[in-house]
Amino acid sequence: MNAHISLGRRGEDAAATYLAELGWTILDRNWRCREGELDIVAHDGRRHIVCEVKTRRSARYGDPLEAITADKAARLRRLAWRWAAAHGVAGAPIRVDVLGLIGDGGGFSIDHLREVC
Repeated sequence: MNAHISLGRRGEDAAATYLAELGWTILDRNWRCREGELDIVAHDGRRHIVCEVKTRRSARYGDPLEAITADKAARLRRLAWRWAAAHGVAGAPIRVDVLGLIGDGGGFSIDHLREVC
């Protein structure tokens, strides 16, 4: 496994741990359909939340949250609707969050941006 994929997986694991510590239930990880993939789908006790995880080794090339363009946000929203329809919760409240992780020694610092779309 190359270093880039390994970093991404470790970032997603750290993000899932962070969300679980918030008391959220992780419903799905790396859910795929023909249009793309959702990193994490969780439930915070009130609504479903799709979480896009962006992990970087450092901020040298910019903040990971900067990777979420308007087009990417629209795609995440479409994928969230697809996930909801596939899981029988179409019409339920769902939002999209982004978690930006930057390597911090042995762990990560996490920036959680809520309701990006």
